Amino acid sequence: MDRESTRAGGRIAAAVSAKLLDAAHSPARGTRLSVVIGRWLALTFAVCLVTGFYSHLLQDPSTWPGVTFSRPAWLYAVTQSVHIVAGTVSIPLLLGKLWAVYPELLRWPPVTSVLHGLERVSIAVLVSASLVEVTIGVINTFQWYPWPFPFRETHFALAWVILGSLLIHVAVKYPKIAAHWRGSRAASAPEAGRARRRVLALVGTAAVAAFVGTASENVPAVRALAVFTPRRPGRGSQGLAVNRTAEAAGVALPADAADWRLRVVVGERVSEFSLAELAARPQAERSLPIACVEGWVQDAAWGGVPLAALLEAAGASAGDVVVESLERAGNYRMTILPERFAWDPLTLVALRLGGEPLSLDHGFPARLIAPGRPGVLQTKWLAELRVITGGKA
Repeated sequence: MDRESTRAGGRIAAAVSAKLLDAAHSPARGTRLSVVIGRWLALTFAVCLVTGFYSHLLQDPSTWPGVTFSRPAWLYAVTQSVHIVAGTVSIPLLLGKLWAVYPELLRWPPVTSVLHGLERVSIAVLVSASLVEVTIGVINTFQWYPWPFPFRETHFALAWVILGSLLIHVAVKYPKIAAHWRGSRAASAPEAGRARRRVLALVGTAAVAAFVGTASENVPAVRALAVFTPRRPGRGSQGLAVNRTAEAAGVALPADAADWRLRVVVGERVSEFSLAELAARPQAERSLPIACVEGWVQDAAWGGVPLAALLEAAGASAGDVVVESLERAGNYRMTILPERFAWDPLTLVALRLGGEPLSLDHGFPARLIAPGRPGVLQTKWLAELRVITGGKA
């Protein structure tokens, strides 16, 4: 009786599957459409993976320290901007890909062989991880975190999951991908070709809109079209956007900061510099971008003391630098500035922005500005610099 019930259930499931397949039928759907959209989606994912991994390496200098660079100064601004643009463009491509393959999810039985089972599992992992990845990525650009898990670590882990499942999926589907990589119009009915081109035009239009809505942020003439970016260049304290205010960081200083001192520790030697002493040292002016992980970028004119000169005055000659902030808590109140960044001539202990003293929200009395670094690592409200290798007493 149980066996008969199972067979009856299978027949019902197959009948329901057939009905759903009929309802989902479209002449546009098919392997050719899936391959065309899939190769563009693979390109955007590849760009996101490469640029995202570079951002992660910058934020975790203990991992492969030799593959992060302080020059050119705009390198991170470009890689992270490209990361956000590619990620946003991938959203309509991902939705188009899911629409193209949706009927395959309805077929019965769901698994017919070991190879087919591997394909189904890889697709399930790839689709679910990709949807979560792009969703939390978009939400992160608005600095809204309605989830209990850490964003950066989760985003990074999901990238590896996507890469692995994508490689498995491509390997399993390679024969079909190769057969349809260069499809001809003669290979399908005219109606199917026209329907497929309409779908591709719709997906392409959405992808272009996503591109314009992010990439136009830094083009003044079309900046108003950047509807997918939460920041606008030129807006904020001293004409520069602020991600984390002094109030949010729990930092409060008197206007003159008379009691503030910047500690520079080299071995057993501790040097302290007041704001007036820093201002009395030889100054430098640098034009460097603030480039944040959320994708917004803005060049700014910074003035202050070259960090290398300050470290040398404190007795150091080389080494990485631990940078600590007056901020009481937060993931980035302490960061490590690798040697190539610390001793780069462009790196400043910045005291001015746009020719004026830093506002409290921009790090008054002093902040770090280095080329090629994420904005979240450009530590504000400096408290201590500690050389951890290569110094001299």
